Amino acid sequence: MGVPLASYLLVAALLFCIGLYGALTKRNAVIVLLSIELMLNAVNINLVAFAKYGLFANIAGQIFTLFTMTVAAAEASVGLAILIALYRNRGTVNVDEMDIMKR
Repeated sequence: MGVPLASYLLVAALLFCIGLYGALTKRNAVIVLLSIELMLNAVNINLVAFAKYGLFANIAGQIFTLFTMTVAAAEASVGLAILIALYRNRGTVNVDEMDIMKR
């Protein structure tokens, strides 16, 4: 007895909505970065689910998900490095105060 496709899609939709809410409403740059990662993980769940239950079920979706997770890890590390540099220069992680590239 396996988990139905609708369960995967429901979890992915919930994660994506939570990430979208956090990315659009929060002002803390770290929270915005984590929200974007949530949305990316929701996409990864969909890739794995459709790789398992799709019309042409094969391992390509899972391999693509591993590639996406690798790119996401690199993106998160670069994003955190940029946030640390911005915090050192400005003393805040508020997104509203990061709109000017050079002062």
